[in-house]
Amino acid sequence: MSGDPGKAGVATPPATPADPALSRRLPRAGRVLAVCAHPDDETFGLGALITAFVDAGVPVELLCLTLGEASTLGAGRDLGARRGRELGCAARVLGIGRVTLGDHPDGHLATVPLATLADEVLAAARDADTLLVFDHGGVTGHPDHQRATDAALAAAERLDARVLAWALSRAVADRLDEETGVQLVGREDPSLTHRLTVDRTRQLAAMSCHVSQLDDNPVPRHRIRIQGPVEHLRTLR
Repeated sequence: MSGDPGKAGVATPPATPADPALSRRLPRAGRVLAVCAHPDDETFGLGALITAFVDAGVPVELLCLTLGEASTLGAGRDLGARRGRELGCAARVLGIGRVTLGDHPDGHLATVPLATLADEVLAAARDADTLLVFDHGGVTGHPDHQRATDAALAAAERLDARVLAWALSRAVADRLDEETGVQLVGREDPSLTHRLTVDRTRQLAAMSCHVSQLDDNPVPRHRIRIQGPVEHLRTLR
């Protein structure tokens, strides 16, 4: 899927004028390409950061490498097609301009040559100067998340682009583990390059697009309650 990110039925919040004060808090960027493994990663993980860039007047595009067809949530016939539609809905709500959706095997990105994935990042990046990804370890520990980050880093060497990673503090990860039993990769504060105050309005609206992955999954909303209006980025390159 490439181009118009969809017309699915969630109301799009009004466009927000570029906020110069916000752009001073964010890392400087001219154009951002978010690179992720599955539909919903762009929202559950990167959503508030994406809208922060959009609200600062920075164009954001997205490359998602799989259809997410192997998910155990919402499993059923044509899950990949359904998740593609959900991604289109969420991208429109978040303000993502262009979506490229790949069809590599969900759960097996590590079997795809890194050079192949990096070439796809390069093609989608066009003139992006910043790539936005999941932190090393994939935040959730999912190997597909790590592979998507590795592909972005390989492409960034050729693009001479910066790579910024969504990361969790150790305190947030430990509290989530204690309260839900879900173990995420957390970082000590000194390794977190940027601490940002974010508006989660559109992230939360976009989450409702991903019905197949949210109805039986309370963890994303619980993590956001723990985090409050704070997100962290690590500079990987």
